[in-house]
Formats: sequence, C-alpha cells, structure tokens
Amino acid sequence: MTEITDLGVAALRDGVRAGTFSAREVADAFIVKVSKAKALNAFIVETPEHALAAAAAADEALARGEALKPLAGVPIGMKDLFATKGVQTTAASHMLEGFKPVYESTVSQKLWDAGAGMLGKLNLDQFAMGSSNETSYFGNVISPWRRGGGDNAPLAPGGSSGGSSAAISARLVPGATGTDTGGSIRQPAAFTGISGIKPTYGRCSRWGVVAFASSLDQAGPMARDVKDCAILLENMVGFDPKDSTSLNLPVPKWEELLSGDLKGKKIGIPKEYRLDGTPEEILKLWDQGIAWVKDAGAEVVEVSLPHTKYALPTYYIIAPAEASSNLARYDGVRYGLRELADGQNLQEMYAATRAAGFGPEVQRRILIGTYVLSAGFYDAYFTQASKVRTLIAQDFENAFTLCDLLLTPTAPSAAFALGEKSADPLAMYLNDVFTVPASLAGLPAMSVPAGLDSAGLPLGLQIIGKPLDEQGVLGAGLAIEQRAGFTARPEQWW
Repeated sequence: MTEITDLGVAALRDGVRAGTFSAREVADAFIVKVSKAKALNAFIVETPEHALAAAAAADEALARGEALKPLAGVPIGMKDLFATKGVQTTAASHMLEGFKPVYESTVSQKLWDAGAGMLGKLNLDQFAMGSSNETSYFGNVISPWRRGGGDNAPLAPGGSSGGSSAAISARLVPGATGTDTGGSIRQPAAFTGISGIKPTYGRCSRWGVVAFASSLDQAGPMARDVKDCAILLENMVGFDPKDSTSLNLPVPKWEELLSGDLKGKKIGIPKEYRLDGTPEEILKLWDQGIAWVKDAGAEVVEVSLPHTKYALPTYYIIAPAEASSNLARYDGVRYGLRELADGQNLQEMYAATRAAGFGPEVQRRILIGTYVLSAGFYDAYFTQASKVRTLIAQDFENAFTLCDLLLTPTAPSAAFALGEKSADPLAMYLNDVFTVPASLAGLPAMSVPAGLDSAGLPLGLQIIGKPLDEQGVLGAGLAIEQRAGFTARPEQWW
C-alpha cells in the first residue's frame, strides 16, 4: 500500500473526499515525517497545531455532509517569507528573528481559506537572496539528494526556495509556496526533481511577503508534479486591492483545462540560450525535450532573444537597487532586531543593528544597490539597466509573434555541493542565467523534472509563456512530464 506521505496534493484532496483516509490521518503522517527530518534543516518553525486544526475542520465538514473546500485535507509548507499571523516570520534572517506578525499575507490567507493546513515555515536564503540556501541565518538546508558513486558531499537544494524544494522532494510536504525574483522557484525545483511555476507578475499578491525586489518578486507553488502546481496556483492567485501591482482578472480553471496535447502550438527554441561552456548533459536533455514537445504535436521553431547576454548584469543592478530601498526599513526602530549600547547615537544604532541583522550576501547586495542608485551613478547604471530590461521584454514580445511558448534548460548544471560556489559570488549568480530573463519580463515560467545527470542528480527543463498564459505553460509542462516519466527520488539518508 502507498504511504500517505507519498501522495501529492491531488491524491490527498481526492482521498479525503472519498473517505479513503481522514484529513487527521494525513496531517499526522506528515507531522511525523517532518519531525524525523531535522537533518535536512528544511523548517525554521514547525506548526503541527495549524495542520491539525485544518484537518479537524475538514473531517468535521465531511461528517456533516458539507462540500469540502478545494484544499481540505492538504497540509503544506509555507516559505518563511510570507507573513503568518502569530507565527514567527523571519525571512531566514537575524534581523527578523522572533518577529510574529499580527496579520496574514494575502497568499497564505487564500490557502487557509481554501482549507489547507500549515506544517511549518520553510527555510530559505536570507531575504530570498541566494541560489543555494547557504545564506540563511538558521543554517543551510541540505538537499535530500546525493551524488551516485559513493560521493556523500551534502548538496545545495537550490535557492532561495531551498527549504520548499527539499521538503517536497523528501516527502515532508506534498506542496509548498515559493517566491521567484530571478529563478528562486524554478532553479531549486530543477535541483531537487520537482515542479514549480512562477506565474505572470501580478497574478499573486505581494502583500505580506517580505520584499526583496518589488518589480520582480512573485509568489508561486512548488509541488511533486504539474497538476499539483495547477491546483495550488488556482488557490493562490487573485486580485488584491492591498497590492497596487495585483492584476484584476478572473482566476482561470487551470486544473480543469490542463492538457498535454500541444497540437497547433509552436514552441520556440532561443538560440542565445546555447551558451558556451554549458555541460553536454544539459544540451542533450534540451534536445530530448524538443523531441518530446514534437511528439506532443507541437511545431518547433528557432527564435532569437538578442539581449539575453545582458540579462544577468541587468538583473544584478535592478534587484540590488530595489533591495537597497526595501531593506532600508530595517533600522532597529520600529520592529525586528535592535543593537543598542550605552552612549550610542541614532546613526551608530542604525549601523550596529544592520551590521548584526544582515548577513554577508544581504550586505553585499545592499552595497551594490546603494552604489548604483547614488548621485553620479544612477544614470550610468540603474537608468541603463532599466532601458536594457525594456529591450529584453521586447525580445520576448518579438519571439512570441513566431511561437506560443519557449523551451529552455532551467539551470546550467545539476545541484552542486554546499560550499562549492559560496566563495565566488559571480559563479553563484550564474545559476540564474536561464531563469532571469523571464523574470525581468514578468512572464510565466515553469520548471519540470526531465532526467538525471551522470551522477544521478535531477535536471529540469523550463517552459516560458506569454503574459497570462499559465495554461499554456502548464500544458507544455504536462506534455514533458508525461514523456519524461520522471519517477526518481532520493534514497533516504536523513
């Protein structure tokens, strides 16, 4: 018999409805699993009481013969970037350690309203800044995966949503929230053999999500497969008057309309993504993906995104600039950490608090951002980067006159060992080379697991869609998922 924790969102939802098992049995099974996986360091806070309360509500509703909510009986993990009322929300930082919001983020509230329960707050790179989950104040998350051949080096689960990706891959949760600024849903999904989608910018409210770069940040779901992502996404999106960038649009029926039939679709292959130095395994998998979408009925066309080569430098000007502005609020006065010694003046208190509260990577990005926004450099850096961002978006617009979707690799490598790239920030930033362009353009994009490398580690393929075409992205993701037949999972060592 399949263990409850081996089931995904759809199977758990349907099983509770059918009476195959109770919501309480589901919650209990996952709570036990979480409690036994401390070695992964995926959770900052565990909240079994929240999961049990949601399960009780589901079971009671079922006993009364009431229609169940869309996610009744499904416990999930919440990235610790989302404000959760009365539950510590830290953004994996010392700056916010101990902070318990008196409000709930819009996205998490929508999930609770849909009947989901929370198993806990998931670890991440501090303030969502990182690609390996090594910048967390609470220690790095360790991927449940290991390289084959006896190499037991602990691996990065990707970042910043590394706690989410590790927890799903290790079957600690059936699904989780993530946030994606430059690839922080898609890259960790690829590293751990799961699926994750960043919706169109504005689909999910950013209200109550600790801000990194406001013009880029977007919440999205991470789960075992494409269908589970569609289910979670339907219950996360929607207009929010509290977020000025929120899109006032009806919520599509993504799950109901999900189809892997790509007949009549044109899939673009951007030639600029065949970068020098990309491992042969990544390119072979990409070619395999092209064959899969053709088999699903799509026509494949080559397209050009000529400004792709400027995407990373553009991103690493705009994102730190916005971070510098957003993180200025953490000053030791209103909330969070305060470092105060006798005789200190206000400026010294600011400096001491921020030096203690922010880790090295956050400090690095604040410094870069403050520099590019400073007098004499604003036009040379930030203004120029904003112009290039417009050109990158125009490249996508032009490409989408020739095709409906784009297919690319998700990341330039499989998961790397912890510590392998942390000494070289530039090498770390290159992890986002395939994911950043879609973020700069605000486009929906998804990673699905498509194969293993020679060391037995997961590799992902990325689908990028037109604005608001999550349906097309999910459909192409399903077509690849059906043909890849990816069933690999990590051997338990934790």
